[in-house]
Amino acid sequence: MSPPSLAIVSLPNAAAPQRLTVGDFVSNEDFDAVGTGGNSSAPPRRRQRPNPSGHLALNAAADQYPGPKLDDQAAKDLIENGPTRRTIPLPPSDGTSSGPSRKRRAGKQQGIAESFNLETKQQADALIARMMYTGGIPFNLARNPYYRESYRFIASNDMGGYVPPGYNALRTTLLDKEKKHTARMLEPIKTTWPLKGVTICTDGWSDPQRRPILNFMAVTEGGPMFLKSIATEGEIKSTEYIFEKLKEVIEEVGVENVVQVITDNAANCRSAGLMVEANYNNIYWTPCIVHTLNLAVKDICDPKNFAGDNEVLWFIRETADDASFIKNYIMNHSMRLSMFNIHSKLKFLQIAETRFASVLIMLKRFIDIKGSLVQMVVHETWANYKEVSRDRANRVKDLILSDVWWDKLEYIVSFMLPIYSMIRVADTDKPCLHLIYEMWDDMIEKVKIPIYRHEGKGPNEDCALYIVIKKILLSRWTKSNTPLHCLAHSCNPRYYTQSWIGAVRGRVAPNDDKEILDMRNKCLRKFFPDNEDYKTVKKEFADFSLMSNDFMDADSIEDREDFEPKQWWGTHGGGTKLLKKIALKLLGQPASSSCCERNWSTYAFIHSSARNKLTPARAADLVYTHNNHRLISRHSREYESGPSHMWDVGGDGVENFTGVGMLEGADLSLDEPELEAQMLDDLS
Repeated sequence: MSPPSLAIVSLPNAAAPQRLTVGDFVSNEDFDAVGTGGNSSAPPRRRQRPNPSGHLALNAAADQYPGPKLDDQAAKDLIENGPTRRTIPLPPSDGTSSGPSRKRRAGKQQGIAESFNLETKQQADALIARMMYTGGIPFNLARNPYYRESYRFIASNDMGGYVPPGYNALRTTLLDKEKKHTARMLEPIKTTWPLKGVTICTDGWSDPQRRPILNFMAVTEGGPMFLKSIATEGEIKSTEYIFEKLKEVIEEVGVENVVQVITDNAANCRSAGLMVEANYNNIYWTPCIVHTLNLAVKDICDPKNFAGDNEVLWFIRETADDASFIKNYIMNHSMRLSMFNIHSKLKFLQIAETRFASVLIMLKRFIDIKGSLVQMVVHETWANYKEVSRDRANRVKDLILSDVWWDKLEYIVSFMLPIYSMIRVADTDKPCLHLIYEMWDDMIEKVKIPIYRHEGKGPNEDCALYIVIKKILLSRWTKSNTPLHCLAHSCNPRYYTQSWIGAVRGRVAPNDDKEILDMRNKCLRKFFPDNEDYKTVKKEFADFSLMSNDFMDADSIEDREDFEPKQWWGTHGGGTKLLKKIALKLLGQPASSSCCERNWSTYAFIHSSARNKLTPARAADLVYTHNNHRLISRHSREYESGPSHMWDVGGDGVENFTGVGMLEGADLSLDEPELEAQMLDDLS
């Protein structure tokens, strides 16, 4: 249907000018007559109610007409018989525009709409920001993928009148539902346990109200899963008590799925671990390698006494005390700290006593800020600042400008660095059980190189310092080495290649090492109590280590150097059913219980002094949801890049305004490399 037209007629100038309104100009009945050409006998055409824009056009035309006011009949006669007629098309009834002017008007209207929409968005941003400011919520929440997903869901759905959940719903029903939802999301990971094996880790902690808690984690190559925590208030942490709790967790996970239990080296934990070994044929207790290395570092840097052979270690303690003196002096004087901050973008690291290798990390940071410290004390502001006692300031300046002191510090870091490097590798949830035996041997040799270079000793000469340090490291390794370490080491195909054997003088393949051989057979006997299975698996290992029968293929031999151990077994281990099964499990296990330490950091984040009224049960539910959602999120693409890249690492805790970086618990680990690089090496 064509749009209705409006007829405008030229009138004689004799009539007095009067205003003509739309109602005066044409009536509804006359509008029908116009549509039929004025023929009253023709069937009336269906009237269509003009849209608002049509009314505007009629009013505009009427306002511009200067003729006299007429009645309806006179208007009808003028329309039919007037001498002049012009037709102005009205806009269509469906509201669509026509012509360039309509397009320009639509563009203006769209711009106005966008302006109003932008204002609404800005108001929404302000409300969200106000919520975070008034609630003391860390800014890092903005990187949380679940935070972003919640607002995206609300914006994409018509939820008029939506009211967010209240206080009681969040802490009760919704928390219970989310815990069940999290458990369902973890099921795909649990289905891999029979193939990949599981490590159970446990450790103790105290909440802000000093109530003791015991946590349990299940670790696979995919990461640590929080299982549960137990409030142990009023309980004696005896060997039997810890064993019973470990037994419950093992039964829940599945006895056939568990490969090892890792705890620290405390006497009650060690005894409980040995009880686990005695009760289960397929489970070993393994001491935490990181805890063992930390004890070794403590024995070197701060032995119980410096009598006898330990006298050669005194200079390490003396240098560390001097570094602590410099740090404390600057940190306790606001003006000195201000001077330091002017010259350095890095901060001192104040390490908690529980932090692994805390002394070494502090000394390593001093090397990183050496240039800034020197610039600070030689600047005129250092000398111009007057204080009551100048002795301490002069001592700090003398130490910082002493080349002898810096040489000692750099020397200590150089021979302790191999130990620290091994701690970094082992202080993860990544599979490294099969690497520990080799790493420990290599670490001892790497400690020797800088010591002999500094002392000017020949390869066959004795060095008192190295002898003492080697004795400490071997003593700690002897207490921590287990048959499981030896079997996992033996299952690495790379250790049978000539390139690996020839890389270090005196190195031999695992099947030629008497200590490894004896402990490996002991471990196989435990895993395969049936005599026929035991004989079968020994034959399979002989073929594997000697590269015979199923392992003499050229591709199998060549791939030992290039493939990851599990990849190699998945490709070439099909002919050894028993050995392949145990190898795939051992090659996917961690070597430390550091995940429990990091879990306490999560507890401290959730159950802080500001939220100390949380019950242990509710805190455990919050930690279960928080920790396991982090595990699930780390396997998503969004975690690798984009706005939510590594959203659970660092956050607001990386920076503070005190001029000192505080590292507690296990905030520092190799599975968070960006954070580690930022806080230790300042690569940010």
